[in-house]
Amino acid sequence: MADTGDNAVPDAWKALGPLMDLVTPMATRVAATLRIADFVAAGPLPVEELAQRSDTDADALARLLRHLVCHGVFTEPSPGTFGDNEIAALLRSDHPSRMRAYLDLDGFFGRMDLVFTGLLHTVRTGEPAWQQVFGAPFWHYLHTHPAMSAAFDEAMASGRLADEAGGYDWSSARHIVDVGGGTGTFLAHVLEAHPEARGTLVDLPETVERGRRFLAARGLDRRCAIAGQSFFDPLPTGGDVYVLCRVIHDWDDEQAVAILRRCADAAGSDGRVVIIEGFDSTGDPASFAEMDLRMLLISGGRERSIEAYTALAATAGLTVAGVHPTPLGHLVIGCVPA
Repeated sequence: MADTGDNAVPDAWKALGPLMDLVTPMATRVAATLRIADFVAAGPLPVEELAQRSDTDADALARLLRHLVCHGVFTEPSPGTFGDNEIAALLRSDHPSRMRAYLDLDGFFGRMDLVFTGLLHTVRTGEPAWQQVFGAPFWHYLHTHPAMSAAFDEAMASGRLADEAGGYDWSSARHIVDVGGGTGTFLAHVLEAHPEARGTLVDLPETVERGRRFLAARGLDRRCAIAGQSFFDPLPTGGDVYVLCRVIHDWDDEQAVAILRRCADAAGSDGRVVIIEGFDSTGDPASFAEMDLRMLLISGGRERSIEAYTALAATAGLTVAGVHPTPLGHLVIGCVPA
């Protein structure tokens, strides 16, 4: 029976408190965005100097940092002077974890967190929150914000390539078409491991132009063709493997089937389609559920189970020939014409 006495409110705060706090996560992100940890790396500084360096209000900054000090981030060795500590050092720009970049509210990953301010809209309507929060649908937003588009490409390129590629046997592939392949990091990884193969990189024109430069710098330009186009349009033919690496989860079921159908049409009767996704629903349920919610808010996409991918493939005219979970939790799904 629920406690309706004097202990009810304290008990409720004890149970729900860890789930409710928005102040500390946002304060940490603001400190990261302002590069406060960089400024105090060499030693404590008065808040007036920190405010000057970060272009902020000194009183507001002091109040922000005092909140973080209470939670073990930064120190205040004397009133109004703030310094580094072990936790704050993780927010430095040069820390190998790159946590500052992930928390920067002016950056791509920060935008991915801020989109959660539209969560109520999404739950009420079923629509992505990105347009409500940032004024345009996700893909249009990237198209009109080149810096964010480049950051998105970088984020997609920062995956665990060896793990993603290791779930499929590429040894018999002669022509690999990387559909929605960004700047070509995945394709380059596979081609460098299989010098007998060649590739085609397919993505939007501004993205594949960055890919052209990337592939040339890796000495792969003579082995790679470039196709600047939407994957909702007919794809280049002639490949024997069409790969979709972390693409399908960006889209709802109808759009996902349309992409897979384009791949199936281009692959023809002898080709194969390989789907690589970042989460296996049988692995870490909490991470799967969080990313599923993120995809809904950002673009209307979703994370899926093996059974869901199998159903999508069947609707697109493909049969799943093999499923290979990787050591780091990716799903690699090999498909052939039905």
